Amino acid sequence: MPELALPLSPLFGEAIFFNPAKKLSLFNRSFDYRKMKPMKMPEDTQWMTADPQVFWGEIAPTDHVVQIYENDDAFLNLLLGFVSSGLNADECVVVIATTVHLTALTERLNREGYDVAVLSADKQLIRLDAEETLAKFMVNGWPDAQLFQQTVSRIIKRDNNKNRRVRAFGEMVALLWVQGQSAATIHLENLWNRFCETEAFCLFCAYPKTGFTQDIQASLDTICCAHSKMISGEHRSRTKVFYKTAHQQAS
Repeated sequence: MPELALPLSPLFGEAIFFNPAKKLSLFNRSFDYRKMKPMKMPEDTQWMTADPQVFWGEIAPTDHVVQIYENDDAFLNLLLGFVSSGLNADECVVVIATTVHLTALTERLNREGYDVAVLSADKQLIRLDAEETLAKFMVNGWPDAQLFQQTVSRIIKRDNNKNRRVRAFGEMVALLWVQGQSAATIHLENLWNRFCETEAFCLFCAYPKTGFTQDIQASLDTICCAHSKMISGEHRSRTKVFYKTAHQQAS
């Protein structure tokens, strides 16, 4: 199998893709993301836009999407689109976020006319505290694979076996990243990828741009290796998702 060279950009908000059919080769235990070969983003690659409901409605079941956002408003607008499109499609939506973001999301959903209390009682919307959930599978500062599997499996099964498709947002990786635990962050991202491939559901995670204190290029290299798609984190529009496609090349 030819080695894939993922496009890496010095700018936040670029779109990064790799072939999901070949994704397993990237996430085995021997994979070293630092050895990936960067390539230049083609100059003719243009920003594309989509309605949030369309963008999130057409997301693949095994997609793993990341946003590196500049401010909470840009992030919460995107999260609202992710959650509401799942609810509209009668999916089970799991949101594992900080207390502040859970509160802000709940307020936005209520303003949009969603009855969060009813959705939560029906287990269609599952809201969990990121710090509390993370603590359930961390062992000596490292995400334990078996405990992670048990924890996430129990969360997913809260849907009472209603045969709904599942989508999830997770902010636990961002908590580890801002603490400077980059290796633990990537390990957790990879655990999520294996779980997504097994259970066939899409995952969205987000990192605040302020958490990237190291070299920006190295940071993007680290994070992009664990995701199938990256969308703009800039606060451009409340009604559009901005994203770019990237071209793969075999080395």
